[in-house]
Amino acid sequence: MTGWFGKRALDPALTLITEPFVHPYMSANIWHLKGRDVDLLVDTGMGICPLTPEIDMPVGKPLLVVATHIHLDHVGSLHEFAERAGPAQSAAEFARMGETATYAQEFRELEGAVSRLPYPGWRLEDYRIEPAALTRVLDEGDTVDLGDRRFTVLHLPGHSPDSIALFDEHDGLFFSGDAIYDDTLLDDLPDSDPVIYRRTMQRLLDLPISMGHGGHGPSFDRKRMQDIAQGYLRRG
Repeated sequence: MTGWFGKRALDPALTLITEPFVHPYMSANIWHLKGRDVDLLVDTGMGICPLTPEIDMPVGKPLLVVATHIHLDHVGSLHEFAERAGPAQSAAEFARMGETATYAQEFRELEGAVSRLPYPGWRLEDYRIEPAALTRVLDEGDTVDLGDRRFTVLHLPGHSPDSIALFDEHDGLFFSGDAIYDDTLLDDLPDSDPVIYRRTMQRLLDLPISMGHGGHGPSFDRKRMQDIAQGYLRRG
């Protein structure tokens, strides 16, 4: 439906796509980065309305979609795209998109799940995530090459066991998924592990990012990321 998504260009290469009518708890950031040889899409939102019409995809230029983890608000439209990459730790689950892995049932049970209907006849109780088998599996140290920039894959578990992020070691650009973001960090989901999450926060304190773009909330610089990580570590 026209108007379901919000779009904002941060610079000529990077666009932020959001779903402003989804409950804030579930409304995740979708990042589209134009590369010289390959475009990159980081996460795909809830899958309530088709995402592909929102993506400016030049004819003949590949688009690689990277899911940072398998939670519902990041994989809902993954099935719409041909080239699908995601974390090794949950790779087998993408072909099933089971409710235990994705938490899709939480959305169906969420009061005020959407603030307006996406289209006439839409029903919350019918919400499901389509299976989307990965065409590429990513793990710590792998690279995602766009031609004019190359990202290193970091495995940053805690929020979920499969959380990965993309880090450009050349200029410090960082797509963090839900490993870290500028909002309340969730570590109480059934597959979360606060002890492991603390190790991830310690690692992030030393990561020399220039700008981070998370799965939720506003973007952040290195100082803000350190503040977020230190704040989590102070929770005890």
